[in-house]
Amino acid sequence: MHERPVVVFSGGGTGGHLYPALAIADALRARIPEVRAVFVGASRGVEARILPELGEEHLLLPVSGIDRTRPLQSWRAGAHLAQSLLQVGTLFRELRPEAVVVTGGYASAPSGFMAGMMGIPLLVQEQNAVPGLAVRVLAHWAERVHVAFPEAVGRLPARARAIATVTGNPVRPVSTRARAEARADFGLPAGAFVTLVMGGSQGSLALNRLVLEGVRGVVDGTLTRPESLQLLWQTGLKHFDDCRAQLAELGDPAWVHPLGYIDDMPTALAATDVAVSRSGAMSTAELLNQGLPSVLVPLPTAAADHQSHNAASLQEGGAAVWAPERGLTGAGLWETLLKIAGDEHVLDEMRGAARSLARPHAADEIATDLAELIRPGGSR
Repeated sequence: MHERPVVVFSGGGTGGHLYPALAIADALRARIPEVRAVFVGASRGVEARILPELGEEHLLLPVSGIDRTRPLQSWRAGAHLAQSLLQVGTLFRELRPEAVVVTGGYASAPSGFMAGMMGIPLLVQEQNAVPGLAVRVLAHWAERVHVAFPEAVGRLPARARAIATVTGNPVRPVSTRARAEARADFGLPAGAFVTLVMGGSQGSLALNRLVLEGVRGVVDGTLTRPESLQLLWQTGLKHFDDCRAQLAELGDPAWVHPLGYIDDMPTALAATDVAVSRSGAMSTAELLNQGLPSVLVPLPTAAADHQSHNAASLQEGGAAVWAPERGLTGAGLWETLLKIAGDEHVLDEMRGAARSLARPHAADEIATDLAELIRPGGSR
């Protein structure tokens, strides 16, 4: 027996799977302060950097994604999965968790499988309109299933559809910082029209190229820029040096503010007027919660094309413009941005639509449901 209830949170590989787990854990700890949250992720994932920085108790596994086009790599992934299952089994026997929460991605598979095998209550949370493979499989054993999009319910196994709840995506709380103060944090003028460019937690090479084309067009005079427009640009850590070098060749335009990674995204969103973004589930949820209009450029290689489904959902709701990457040019992206930025009526309508689609209490609602899985007294 243990005095403190233990809950294992597993999901990662990318920030889109890690941050929901962190948000649910924070909401649960606000409700049950004595809970012990333990995170399980992948040594190759973004969590390998972020969890130690946050001081969270964690275990990193050798598990990796499976590439069916590369048989040797797939064999290694199978070996890594077996090794990871053994490590998770050892951890669970030691911790005896009251519940396990999985938020998708290959990093969540070992914990979900082991929870099902050991009879530990399992809660599954899916961020996208099209559920990923890990969630579809693990949902067979889940006692609770939470999804962000209504469209996701019909794409779950029959048993999971019967217990699924549409709660939205659990994201970090919206910043309460004043806009001018938030902008000052990033060196942005208080009266600017700020466009936030973000290609996901790891950045996007394709989106970066499109943005650079737009900046180059403004510099050489083939494209126009409103005097107040400023770019706050998360390039991704691995792309930062290259983007900085290309901006230097363009004379380092003072209105472009590149950053490799934005740790305080809520403050960045509070500083923003319009976003140009990939349409990962967590990015779109944060945009909606902040009431931000957006131009969404889905990642075309995303599993089951789920980012296009996410973008379509927001466009249908009036909160975003969907700009497919295929055939898109830097000039085309820039002109789409300016059409929105230059029309206050359109901006107001898109802000209202974003707020109407937002689900800012998702983390609290999921934590409330999770608390019901935890037995009183913190013992099993």
